[in-house]
Amino acid sequence: MNAGAVELATVDGPMTVYEARPEGDARGAVIVIQEAFGVNDHIEDVTRRFAAAGYHAVAPALFHRSGGGTAPYDDFTKVLPLYEGLDDAGILVDLDATLDHVRGAGWEDAQVGVVGFCFGGRVTFLASLRRELGAAVGFYGGGIVSARWPQFPPLIDESVGVRTPWLGLFGDLDQSIPVEDVEQLRVALDKAPLDTEVVRYPDAGHGFHCDQRDAYHEGSAEDAWRRTLDWFDRHLGAAR
Repeated sequence: MNAGAVELATVDGPMTVYEARPEGDARGAVIVIQEAFGVNDHIEDVTRRFAAAGYHAVAPALFHRSGGGTAPYDDFTKVLPLYEGLDDAGILVDLDATLDHVRGAGWEDAQVGVVGFCFGGRVTFLASLRRELGAAVGFYGGGIVSARWPQFPPLIDESVGVRTPWLGLFGDLDQSIPVEDVEQLRVALDKAPLDTEVVRYPDAGHGFHCDQRDAYHEGSAEDAWRRTLDWFDRHLGAAR
């Protein structure tokens, strides 16, 4: 496996991307979208896991407008300054720059998946509405149904217009995403023309996939990872 950082140009300045490539031929490309804490050790590890599963994986650092960096899991006051200058338009700028990078490596959009965690879970839904990619997976993405920050409006009213097959993974014990919101999203997606799925884990809370947080729930995390790989294999595999 080859892994390391590269720098991409965007209209809003340079952006660092953590990149991991498997040995030999890859089976597709996966864009890994960070949590609210940035492209930290955990997100880099997840990126390498996708490479180990055979994907050309890249994780763009979306906080470059505020100077970049990460915040610790135990101090949310250090998170808010990282979001300075970032809104949905900026997210799409960064997504497009990352897409251009993987296209340059030979991947067509139908061979590209996007996966995100926490803040990144909502980003995958935004990407599914605004871009036509091979597949998307969102882990406990808040703000899709009920807005959390002013610059990131709710997206549920656009659900019928989803352009990318989307899988949403949520924990019933997540205090920041009510089960009622998850079920509202499920109902809205029933009207979408593409393949969508919403999965709930009764014993999991927010951040259940992150093995560096107290919220980590091994059984739910393992099942969610299996479903993610299956989702990408189903949809990205059809484009190979």
